[in-house]
Amino acid sequence: MAQTMRPNTTASGGLFATDGKPHPLQDTLLMVTLALGLTAFITGLTAPGLHLLSSWTGLVGILTGAYGQWISVTTRQRFGLILGLGAAAIGFFLGMWHGGPFGGVFG
Repeated sequence: MAQTMRPNTTASGGLFATDGKPHPLQDTLLMVTLALGLTAFITGLTAPGLHLLSSWTGLVGILTGAYGQWISVTTRQRFGLILGLGAAAIGFFLGMWHGGPFGGVFG
């Protein structure tokens, strides 16, 4: 019954934060990736004329999400980064379909 005497460290660290330590760089990359992915996804779906915005934010979101996955520590960070990466990739591909990152600028 030694399990009952262990302190609950997950309650103070948040959902899936199992180590109980702060990770400011990883959490910042998580939030940036989610914001860029959401922006790329929404502009890629709703506004074909904003293909420059959706393709560039999608590309930057993919890069920040990939780096965040590389240095992530907890399951919470990996879960959020995968959601942001997926949204950024879909937004990037929709932006590419509507004209790409340079469509209409060079010709």
